[in-house]
Amino acid sequence: MTEPYSMYSLLLDSTARKVKQYAQQRFKELSINLTVDQWLVMKQLYERESLNQKELADLLFKDTPTLTRIIDLLCEKGYTLRHPHPTDRRCFQVKLTDEGNDKVSKLIPEIKNIRLQAWQGLGEDDFNHFRKVLLSIQENLS
Repeated sequence: MTEPYSMYSLLLDSTARKVKQYAQQRFKELSINLTVDQWLVMKQLYERESLNQKELADLLFKDTPTLTRIIDLLCEKGYTLRHPHPTDRRCFQVKLTDEGNDKVSKLIPEIKNIRLQAWQGLGEDDFNHFRKVLLSIQENLS
């Protein structure tokens, strides 16, 4: 017998994957030379200016090796820099370069349009209910 809520967990997971796949396809079509995960790192740094790798990993629910690789690639592209942490020699602060900041500010409208595709036809009540359900799920797992 199937547990009653397994189909909802599967739907939640498959929807999240579909949203990410759609965004990555649009990135490719628009010649945005980033992955969705790279964009998410850049957006967090843009909003917060500087974070250490552990803080970024926690914010993005990424394991440290995965995040390290993403940051390596962003450094190679000239979008981020690592600086020694002022009080902890074991970690680095990650910041956007000027080029990285410019890239994010230019991409924000494009990314907004990509995200809006998933939300077409939904109203304020839908958003409020959806948010409430997701927050309840998160709280149940905390």
